Amino acid sequence: MNIAICDDESRVRTGIRNVLKEAFPGTEIREFVSGQELLEAAGQDYLPDIVLMDIAMNGMDGMETARKLRERYQVLLIFVTGVKEQVFQAFDVGAFHYLLKPVEKEKLLSVMERAFAEVEKAGAKPKYMLVKVPGGHRRINAADILYAESDGRKVILHMKQENLEFYEKMEELEQRLGEGFYRCHRGYLVSLSEVRGYDKANIRMSNGETVYLAKRKYSEFVQTYCRYLQE
Repeated sequence: MNIAICDDESRVRTGIRNVLKEAFPGTEIREFVSGQELLEAAGQDYLPDIVLMDIAMNGMDGMETARKLRERYQVLLIFVTGVKEQVFQAFDVGAFHYLLKPVEKEKLLSVMERAFAEVEKAGAKPKYMLVKVPGGHRRINAADILYAESDGRKVILHMKQENLEFYEKMEELEQRLGEGFYRCHRGYLVSLSEVRGYDKANIRMSNGETVYLAKRKYSEFVQTYCRYLQE
């Protein structure tokens, strides 16, 4: 389990780290003094399972950092802060929990045990892939993909926060994504975890959009989707 502690107060970071190291000796813990530092590390292929973060920090605050993390990555976020007035904003950015300073050791450990269970329940380590975009490459979390659409020589990834276009054949993308995705039409590839319903001609996705389902694919899709739900 990888844990990031993001706080501009050294004594707070050290205190949390010591408690976690004693209680969970197998964890990997990294400390960050600012939200910007954490985001830069995430952009260089470091991504923790759990982030414990203050809200009131020098430079980029915890709320803004959380929003930027949510745009690209899937992490479990716990705010550890003295700013109790922002509890509702914390849950707007999908925070798992909100702890007030000074944090009691027993409370911290209780929340972390639940957080560990939540991460493990979510499944195996998140699956990432690199796509070529103007100016370089970008890392994509497969869990953020709703469906892919073929558009000539390009692929359009319809994601939870944005759409992303890049050059790739649909066949190649299908192979790279592998299990958990289904080619329901020659022009569409859907994430089975984001399917919310279907009929003989369309698949309804979690964002309310519909994707074409080829008539010849209907029976195979139903079998694949039912098998996916049972696993």
